[in-house]
Amino acid sequence: MRIDILTCLPELLVSPFAHSIVKRAQEKGLAEIHVHDLRQHAINKHGQIDDYVFGGGAGMVLRVEPIAAWMDELQAQRSYDAVIYLTPDGETLRQPLANRLSLLGNIIMLCGHYKGIDERIRQTYITHEISVGDYVLSGGELGAAILVDAVVRLLPGVLGNEESALSDSFQDDLLAPPVYTRPAEWRGQVVPEILLSGNTPKIEEWRHDQALARTLARRPDLLS
Repeated sequence: MRIDILTCLPELLVSPFAHSIVKRAQEKGLAEIHVHDLRQHAINKHGQIDDYVFGGGAGMVLRVEPIAAWMDELQAQRSYDAVIYLTPDGETLRQPLANRLSLLGNIIMLCGHYKGIDERIRQTYITHEISVGDYVLSGGELGAAILVDAVVRLLPGVLGNEESALSDSFQDDLLAPPVYTRPAEWRGQVVPEILLSGNTPKIEEWRHDQALARTLARRPDLLS
């Protein structure tokens, strides 16, 4: 998978992609992540990429020219399966969406900033609009980092045990069950005996029951 990210703050995305699973995916050649600075296509020598809102009002809007220049440059080099705009009014990121995106090859992610981007960019280039939650961030960079992590970890070969991703919360519309490790007893609290039994069918049954109970208690909306 190749992911190209367009942003006016590329330095915000250095650390998230330089560690842990996303770093491992890049080292294995399973994912390429390229971050592009919108200011490289600024409209003047001052690095301007934004302007005032037509019609008046507070805040600035990212101009069409820098974004369009990057879009045209990238799309001239290869075909993209999705051009994603990170925006609070997009489709809420959920596990099924991450699963679908993980099957794609080339993706562009556009990070909004200020009051957002000129609507003509959305109408011309964007194929998917995604929100990471019902709240507003200062820009789309942190949302892009979340989306990249959620998608890249699903690529075959990225995780040490590929079955691990299949048992994560939300994969089957249930929250994950409780998990334990050594020691078997700690401060008077003991690991459920069933987990020490070696009886795999019974253990899986217990885990399903626990996942169902936890989902019912914490996120009953998922069971609808």
